[in-house]
Formats: sequence, structure tokens, C-alpha cells
Amino acid sequence: MATEELARKLQRRLTVQQCVHPDSQSSAAAGDNCVKPAGGDREEKAAAAAATAAANASSELSAKLSRRLDINQGTAQPKQTKIFNPYTEFKEFTRKQIKDMEKMFKRYDAGKDGFIDLMELKLMMEKLGAPQTHLGLKNMIKEVDEDFDGKLSFREFLLIFQKAAAGELQEESGLLALARLSEIDVSTEGVLGARDFFEAKVPNFLNPPPPL
Repeated sequence: MATEELARKLQRRLTVQQCVHPDSQSSAAAGDNCVKPAGGDREEKAAAAAATAAANASSELSAKLSRRLDINQGTAQPKQTKIFNPYTEFKEFTRKQIKDMEKMFKRYDAGKDGFIDLMELKLMMEKLGAPQTHLGLKNMIKEVDEDFDGKLSFREFLLIFQKAAAGELQEESGLLALARLSEIDVSTEGVLGARDFFEAKVPNFLNPPPPL
């Protein structure tokens, strides 16, 4: 019995070798009896995936080198990285106002990643005394989310105050509540407007007059 089992194992190994290395007529004779070694499919797929990744990386590198060559030869222009400068872009605000907005932004940027996400905005509105629903918070971000990333950058945070100062926010907007309750001195007429804009608006917002 042991001899027969050993013979079967040897025959199987010979068949596998003939399938993997078809260099004689015996491999053709094996025909449909070829047996793939265990894990052969996985190895082939892994090799194919590695080859695809290598090809993509090579293509990307080639494109970068080609663009660099074009730039050096003057046939292409390098991409300009736009640097955000709040003092030049938001000229309607004074440096002090922008500094105050930056302090407020950093205070609620709990993750210190340069953004205020939905949960951080939720905490901010609760601290300001104007809690919002989940949908309300999403709508607040959506109003100024220029890059559609679902969170507020510092520039988008400044847009809130710009829109509030310009009277572009709806009365029921959560962003208007944020701007009014922030205690940052910004008027609807910009820098030249009344200094007591928020002092006048906050009581009206918290205690609106009864309907006529």
C-alpha cells in the first residue's frame, strides 16, 4: 500500500512539472491531466496586479518627467500655488477683525487640522447658545463650502462674516446666528458701519419681537 501511495505522489509531481515546464512531448501527452500547483491562481493574480501597479507608476513618472522637461524648455508653465492671504482677500475687514475671527476659528478647531468639521461646528453653536439640528449644521456648512469637502476652512469661515456683513444671509440661517453671537464687531456696512451692530442685533435675535 505504501508503495502504491508513493507511486501516485511521484506521478502527480511529474504531471505538475510537465504542465509548468512544457519542454517535451510528454507535456502534450499530459493534456487535460495537468494539475495546477496549489495557490497558482492567487500567485498569477498577485503578479498581474503588481505588473499593473508598476505600469501605472511608470506612466505617472514618465508624465511628470515629460512635464518637467517642457517647463525647463519653456514650452509649459509651472502650476502656480495660490497662497491665501485673508488681509488682501477680505479687505472689508480690519486686521483686528480678522485676528478675532482667526482666534475664534482656532478655539473651535479641536482637531487642530485647520478645519472645523460638523461635530466641531455643533459644539461651537452650542457654546454660542444657538444649538442646531444635524441637518441644520450640514446646511450651514453647505452655504459656504466652496470645495465641497463637508467642513469649514478658515477662508470659508471668513465668508460667513463677509456674507453677514453684506446682508446676504437669511434671517433663519444658522450662519447668521453664528455671526451675530460671535461678539466680533462687524457691521452690515463693513468696516465703516455702526460699531454697535452686534450689540443691537444679539438681543433682537435672542428675544425677537412678537409678530404684528
